[in-house]
Amino acid sequence: MTATATAKSYARLLSPSYWAESIFNFFYILIQHVIIWLFKPPPPPGPDYPKNPKGRIAVIGAGLTGVSSAAHAIAHGFDVVIYEQGDTVGGIWAHVNKTSGLQLNSLLYRFHPAVLWSRPFPQRDEILKEIRRIWKEYQLEPRTRFNTPVRSVKRVKGTGERLQEDPSGARPSKWIVNDGEDGEFDAVVVTVGTCGEPRRVGFPGLPSADAHKEKKEKEKGHARKHSETHSDVSYADVVKEGSKHEGEKEPAPEPQPEHDGNHEGGEKERGEEETFEGEVVHSSELDNAQLEGKRVLVIGSGASGVEAVETALDKGAKGCVMIARDDKWIIPRNMVLDTLISAQPFGREMPLSFVWERVVAWWNYRGAAELVPARLGLFEGTPVVNDEFVGLVKEGRCRYVRGDIERFGRRGVRVKVRGREGRPGEGKEVKEYEGDVVVLATGFKKPEVSFFKDELFPEGYDRPNLYLQNFSTEDWSVLMTNSAYQNAIGTVGHFHIGIYTRILLTFLMDPDARPTPKDMKLWVDVIRFVKRGARGGALSFFTYMELTIWLLLFHIFRLDRLKWVFFIMQGWGVYPEEYRQARRGKSKARA
Repeated sequence: MTATATAKSYARLLSPSYWAESIFNFFYILIQHVIIWLFKPPPPPGPDYPKNPKGRIAVIGAGLTGVSSAAHAIAHGFDVVIYEQGDTVGGIWAHVNKTSGLQLNSLLYRFHPAVLWSRPFPQRDEILKEIRRIWKEYQLEPRTRFNTPVRSVKRVKGTGERLQEDPSGARPSKWIVNDGEDGEFDAVVVTVGTCGEPRRVGFPGLPSADAHKEKKEKEKGHARKHSETHSDVSYADVVKEGSKHEGEKEPAPEPQPEHDGNHEGGEKERGEEETFEGEVVHSSELDNAQLEGKRVLVIGSGASGVEAVETALDKGAKGCVMIARDDKWIIPRNMVLDTLISAQPFGREMPLSFVWERVVAWWNYRGAAELVPARLGLFEGTPVVNDEFVGLVKEGRCRYVRGDIERFGRRGVRVKVRGREGRPGEGKEVKEYEGDVVVLATGFKKPEVSFFKDELFPEGYDRPNLYLQNFSTEDWSVLMTNSAYQNAIGTVGHFHIGIYTRILLTFLMDPDARPTPKDMKLWVDVIRFVKRGARGGALSFFTYMELTIWLLLFHIFRLDRLKWVFFIMQGWGVYPEEYRQARRGKSKARA
């Protein structure tokens, strides 16, 4: 080591910030070890366990939620089979950019009690590493069927027929997945999430990403054949559906556009027939995108759009323009503030919600008041958690444009721009923005659950209108963890995964704890009555405190369930005797 390096090392040791960071990291790891000691369920002693399972559960999806649910189930003596249509575990985290990471502090993203994070905001690779570690530790590897899309889930004939009258006395449902090669299951846990295939919204003048790739490959002399030449969704369909993703209204190209860049003469006359000549990528495909020195147009203002702007600028982009059809609240990456906001118990806008909105505006929007949403309440949609984006806009590195896209031209996009108070479709002023690359930050398709062959989601009680928002109201043995929600303030990757799984296990072990379809529908109806008038519907948005209240009331309103409260809420108890005996045998053998 050189003298200079040694001096720098000593100087670092004398820095107060170094010691403050070291002390913080020590307590950060210590807290996690305490959580692990208190709540981690011991894994099965070997791949052959359980030998005498309490029941069999099919888990659809090997993402974060599926792996966690299966790990909880097998830890308490239930056998599981995981069906995964892809070739790896990790779900959406296996298909995002390597720079993608947690928005919330990782102490609020403990998808399983055994998780051990190295830092507050881990990125994709560490998240995948933890998912795979738990998958292996809980002996789930031999129980996972990769490259196995679920085409059919149907109830075994003669089962689940009297659930409405007497769930405790009726023969509970048995389920067969696909062709039944894995036998019958006592329950099905659907963990397909809310993010499926990348959603590519088509706009006039914008080629599909597949068409762009085909063009590039033809230039290289080895073009692939594509079965589709269009985008997944047209811009008109997005507007018609009232999509949360950025779309546009039908164009009314009467006004003369104001150019934000230099254009060749005659381009305006040819614009209606032109196609964008730059690169088109989805926000999940930025790892391999060449963005250095380029002007980037980001279509979409949600979390993926904000992350796309940060990634593009980190890759050396010359600048970014974000086209936002809808505003989103951006809250800071502060664990205390985020926890307090998610602790609002009503799950909707309330008379005093403006207090939190002003706190967030003061904290995160200082010097950029024009970015604060004017027509969206903080408790009306999922906020973006980010500390950098507002600063990038203030520094001029990213331009935030509210408006509706009319069409793309050869070198950019034409937008009907509106002000902060305007609604989508009300823009009058037409402007053009030049760009070399278009990033579609338009989210992902919602995964289908059409593989169910029985009527489990009747009208009015389909997603997200489910019992405690995750159980089918027609059959308690069908759990949809993290596959039903639309918007929330909280996290999809926290302790509720284990709680919902243990509620299901309780139903399987205790017939008296099971609800009837009538009871489950009544719960949905009560929530809808209490939250009537909530934007988007009563169960389309919730806070984490509201979810916690639901789970506590699950026990209070049925006192016969109180005996299970520590098992359901903390995971304590219900440790299989055969696991205990196997561990004792191993201990004696080592001695």
